[in-house]
Amino acid sequence: MSAVSALKLKKSCVEVSQMLKALAHPQRLLIMGNLLQGPKSVSDLVESCEASQSQISHFLMRMKLEGLVKAERDGRFVLYSVADNRLVKLMQVIQTQYCE
Repeated sequence: MSAVSALKLKKSCVEVSQMLKALAHPQRLLIMGNLLQGPKSVSDLVESCEASQSQISHFLMRMKLEGLVKAERDGRFVLYSVADNRLVKLMQVIQTQYCE
């Protein structure tokens, strides 16, 4: 393996490791699973995840900082969605392997 390839592989491993660490919580995985169905408000996620508004807001704030989700204002609501299409694909594989 060339030095360039080894460096690229190392950088990719660091990026993937950070993303997996950010996902490594049952509530975060549940939020991400719900966001696969499309953008959701905090209220939508409170209902579907059966958690308090403060818990969901806290998780979303942290997930946004970690680049897992993005937020867009829609009138008086903020809608959250998956920030990266690679995460969509990863979550689909997780659901296929563990949720069906």
